Amino acid sequence: MVSQPQNIAAGQLQLIEPEMARVPGGYFLMGSEGFYRHESPMHRVWVDEFEMGKYTVTNREYECFLKATGHEPPPFFNDERFNRPNQPVVGVSWYDAIAYCRWLSRETGRNYHLPTEAEWERAARGGLEGKLYAWGDEPPQERRDYNRRWLADRPEEVGLYEPNLYGLYNIGDNVHEWCSDWFGADYYQVSPERNPQGPVTGLRRASRGGSWRHQVKVSRCAARSSLDPGFRYSDYGFRCMRALPGRE
Repeated sequence: MVSQPQNIAAGQLQLIEPEMARVPGGYFLMGSEGFYRHESPMHRVWVDEFEMGKYTVTNREYECFLKATGHEPPPFFNDERFNRPNQPVVGVSWYDAIAYCRWLSRETGRNYHLPTEAEWERAARGGLEGKLYAWGDEPPQERRDYNRRWLADRPEEVGLYEPNLYGLYNIGDNVHEWCSDWFGADYYQVSPERNPQGPVTGLRRASRGGSWRHQVKVSRCAARSSLDPGFRYSDYGFRCMRALPGRE
């Protein structure tokens, strides 16, 4: 169930802390072979244990941030196709997502971030090594919920379908999710083995997961996308991650 608003600082501020799922640390095989060059080579990566939002940030959660800060609302916030409380917030740029994470961190005293590409892929795989999708190898077109999840004209409310084995919902469908990294097509050639953070600079920020608008195009766990960090598209949202105490 999606969280309800909580009173913070003796009732002075309403905000919603995301429900988090624990993602165990360890090695996994990142990337793929036989699809796109920027997904290869498949390589062994270690990520430290962390927590990931069970859901992408919703309109209800994001509205708390807007009211508290006066931040500019997304361009689709008053569009009835996109503004139900439990739909994922869309039309947020990478900068908007960063601003939200910083605000949430400041108000709660916890350290929220966007996940790196490595953290996102580790979380999406849910411990299913070598599988194409968060649920296994079954093509999306053969799933019974295909029409609702990939052929809709808007994002669905979060949490309507089964989560992956780490308890994460809609990871691979519904909306593209911003990551913290700069995107580098050749980054896997030089990526460090432990906790890779992406290139030090770039022109586009990385994103992961499929969306209602792109159907199954990038729903695979290893599929990579990127976008100008200032763009605000109707199929782009985000979810937060949180490092465990002592690893921030």
